[in-house]
Amino acid sequence: MTVSDGVPHVNRGAGTTEHSTLSLDDGDIHVCQDGPRDAPALLLIHGSASSTRSWDPLVSMLTGPHRVIRIDLLGHGRSAKPADRGYAIPDQARRVGVALDRLGVEHAVVVDHSSGGVVATALAEQRPDLVTALALINTGPSLDAFIAPESAAAGLSQWPPTDEQIRRFASTAFSRAGYRIPPELLDDVRRMTHHTLTATMRATHDYLGQRALPDRLKALGKPLLVLFGEEDRRWRSASAADYRAVEGAKVELLPGLGHSPLLEDPPRTATPLLAFTTIHAVGAVRRSA
Repeated sequence: MTVSDGVPHVNRGAGTTEHSTLSLDDGDIHVCQDGPRDAPALLLIHGSASSTRSWDPLVSMLTGPHRVIRIDLLGHGRSAKPADRGYAIPDQARRVGVALDRLGVEHAVVVDHSSGGVVATALAEQRPDLVTALALINTGPSLDAFIAPESAAAGLSQWPPTDEQIRRFASTAFSRAGYRIPPELLDDVRRMTHHTLTATMRATHDYLGQRALPDRLKALGKPLLVLFGEEDRRWRSASAADYRAVEGAKVELLPGLGHSPLLEDPPRTATPLLAFTTIHAVGAVRRSA
């Protein structure tokens, strides 16, 4: 579905996925939707140098009780990549909120992976009425938890990067060396520009540097689930305990998995995720009825 001047045009891809392009003031935003349109909304936000495709292995497991909405953040995937727009985290969160408004979503449980968690947190800060609960998957709580300087965008100074450079850049996203990185994830890096890559990674650093996520989330009082691959090579998995500062937060480590459990073991990731999202999505519907 392409939405332009208020007129929707539907474009259905493989399976039941509905693809949309929403024309925002500062760039087009690509959206995917799956599942019953009258079901409670579940928003999935990807991490840096990724896209809606990173959620592909999980979507079929989540669509039963949810209307699953995925958004390519500005600068990523099939969304616009302007060089003259802001990529600060509050700007990205504002765009996500506008996109949900355009889709008619009044309440959503928000799930993120990696740096998508900072966007999810900023969205909850800006729109507490919209976000009913959050689930963070391998989102570092603060800069102190970062352990993978070798994955910094500086390693991709040549543009476009070679396949080998992209593989080195992406390697720490998985629990073990030699993991076969899905080719579509390598394509997601290629589809970015050097400016959008560096600007979005710098924005995450700046947001975390201003205030740690547990402190922000503690002030919001939203239900919180934190899933963390215990073998994460980008963020110290022990840092997941920092989120226990949020009252009622549930923190679960996933042994044998790394930074991207949603790709390394989708069923094991989906089980605790569904238990959390289903309860809070239904609760949000009852409260708004």
